[in-house]
Amino acid sequence: MNAPMIDPSARIAASARIGRNCTIGPYCTIGPDVSLGEGCRLLAHVNVTGVTTIGARTVIHPFASLGTPPQSVAYRGGATRLVVGVDCDIREHVTINTGTEDGGGLTQIGDRCFLMAGAHVAHDCKVGNDVTMANNVLLGGHVEVGDHAVFGGGSVVRQFVRIGEGAMIAGLSGARADVIPWGMAQGPLAHLVGLNVVGLRRKGFARSEVHALRRAYEDLFFGSGEFRTRLARLAAAKDAPPLVAKMIAFIQAGKRPLTGAVRRHGGDAEP
Repeated sequence: MNAPMIDPSARIAASARIGRNCTIGPYCTIGPDVSLGEGCRLLAHVNVTGVTTIGARTVIHPFASLGTPPQSVAYRGGATRLVVGVDCDIREHVTINTGTEDGGGLTQIGDRCFLMAGAHVAHDCKVGNDVTMANNVLLGGHVEVGDHAVFGGGSVVRQFVRIGEGAMIAGLSGARADVIPWGMAQGPLAHLVGLNVVGLRRKGFARSEVHALRRAYEDLFFGSGEFRTRLARLAAAKDAPPLVAKMIAFIQAGKRPLTGAVRRHGGDAEP
């Protein structure tokens, strides 16, 4: 059994649960309802509080603060939670709040996420696996983020917005409406400008799959008739490729506006 390595200047509540092989550096503070998985590393000056669970092997850098109360006037002081997955890399000055009673009581970060310096994840957000947030990305409350999404530096997402799997939000953009899976959004009000083709290629999707998604994108956003008619036509097609089926299902599940398309292809278009 390998005991954790704890700097003598750290302050750890007696009831906190510290896994094997954890490293807790100078001046870290850990609250009584915190659980650290095996092999976590808190480098220095890290604050983890609230009802917070950190997955195995996650690394947290100086001046990050996790599990703090929601920045919401609706929060009533309940024991809401934060759960962070395994193998995450959480850089300097990142802040993540717990959930609110009315929002489900849980903020969740998936596995293998990379949150760069100054990123903020607000109350009741649900962030998938393998998500990358560059410096100073801000997620408002109740935001949902699919697996493999990428956020450029300084981008912002409005509360209750959904960011689909594999979507890319360009730096300094403000997403005010849902972004489709593998969509690329850019601009102060984050218009949809095409597909994240580079991301699709990096994930190993075949060219035929990417082309099928691009054809569906063209039909959906630039075809004839009303948008709802075009969506119904795509949804009714038999044997839709998986990427197309995911895009349709995402749109059909939405309860809020969808980011509008302004271009047929983004800058990542395949030859």
